[in-house]
Amino acid sequence: MILRFAHPIVFLLFLPVIIGLFYRYRALLRRSPRIRFSSLSLVRRAYPARRNWARHIPIVLRLSAILFLAIALARPQAGARGINIDSEGVDILIALDVSGSMQAIDLKPNNRLEAAKLVAGDFIEGREADRLGLVVFAGVSFVQCPLTLDYDVLLSLLDEIEIGMVEDGTAIGMAIVNCVNRLKESDAESKVAILLTDGVSNMGRIDPATASQVAKAVGVRFYTIGIGKEGEALFPVNDPLFGRRFVRQKTEIDEETLRRIAAETGGKYYRATDTNVLRSIFAEIGELEKTKITGDEYVNYSDLFGWFLFPAAVLLLAEAAGAAFIRRLP
Repeated sequence: MILRFAHPIVFLLFLPVIIGLFYRYRALLRRSPRIRFSSLSLVRRAYPARRNWARHIPIVLRLSAILFLAIALARPQAGARGINIDSEGVDILIALDVSGSMQAIDLKPNNRLEAAKLVAGDFIEGREADRLGLVVFAGVSFVQCPLTLDYDVLLSLLDEIEIGMVEDGTAIGMAIVNCVNRLKESDAESKVAILLTDGVSNMGRIDPATASQVAKAVGVRFYTIGIGKEGEALFPVNDPLFGRRFVRQKTEIDEETLRRIAAETGGKYYRATDTNVLRSIFAEIGELEKTKITGDEYVNYSDLFGWFLFPAAVLLLAEAAGAAFIRRLP
């Protein structure tokens, strides 16, 4: 809360009045008649000074009333500070590959998908004024969460993503088209999709090259990420005889296609071979697609003079009543 006086000059105007009353009161005390006695003990016994203190009450009440009146006329005000925020928002869709190859255990903490979910979650929590959404794809693609500012709901739906939730395969073209369909009606300053995959496009009615041309025409920029290490990786296998075990399998990422998608749409291609690299990639994308936020500060004031004007009126009435009562004292 901010406190101020709209007309502080009033205090300077009332200061001579208060000082004048004070000196007038002192002068009246000095002019009071005095009689010299050798001893006042007889006078005290004859007539106790019961109202010596009472004669000071009217001047105290008057000075207090003038002080309250001065504060009221100075217009005390309480203000609440606020900011009008003007932001150039960014709409971002994160497209995650949930195909079987994302089970490869070559990124911490567990497999490629879990690493992607962990880093994507940190990225979401680091945004402030952007609408974010989720698209998942394997053999088909669908929207896991539409564009939203409710990051708690988004993080909850991100946590529910798992391998096997859709038909297996890698439909990169369909994932691109799904993102474009969601972003084409956006009026955001920047429309962005982050596509993360570890495979080669092998399914879908639309190929990645055609889909990237559509994205370019609509103005959607794609940042593509190839996730996983080169060569072979460990994959979990459920063996009916020996139970769950791990086998080495060759992995393959179509980096050329991912580079072409990024170049066609004005984005950038990245390769993430471990979780820390993936985290730095998302951080770089976050800096490239940073929301511009500007704000104008303002303060709303409300008048408080009534809290002082009413006590001033009460004190003046009390002075008048008190003076009449004191005069009646013996």
